[in-house]
Amino acid sequence: MTSYISNQLRQLVTVRADGKCEYCLIHQDFSIYRHEVDHATSVKYGGLSTEENLVLACLPCNRYKGSDLTSIDPITKQITVLFNPRLHEWNEHFQIDQGYILGKTTIGRTTIFLLKLNEPKRLMIRQALILQKLYP
Repeated sequence: MTSYISNQLRQLVTVRADGKCEYCLIHQDFSIYRHEVDHATSVKYGGLSTEENLVLACLPCNRYKGSDLTSIDPITKQITVLFNPRLHEWNEHFQIDQGYILGKTTIGRTTIFLLKLNEPKRLMIRQALILQKLYP
């Protein structure tokens, strides 16, 4: 099992995501660091370096997610799977309200909690981009 990702596959993932983090929707152009191509299901858990398992993620989302597949829903306190851009539709699990990313489902709430999507600095960036009509 290898975690090597070719340049061609990296490009495909970036284009498919339109340069946006597939978790928080921030565009690569508005991030200090280049977005990373990461495994939705980590190699640690048998995830492959295939188009079907790779996502584009900003540095904060990728670091907070790590190799996790689940976390605790802050409302139900139940173990819940995280949002997987290859399996789930973003708009079914999240909505944006004045820059806040809100969870519409247990998957959405759990992902927001683990990835700290509404931490103050991240929220301020999204709100500033909204004012300029640059987000989402």
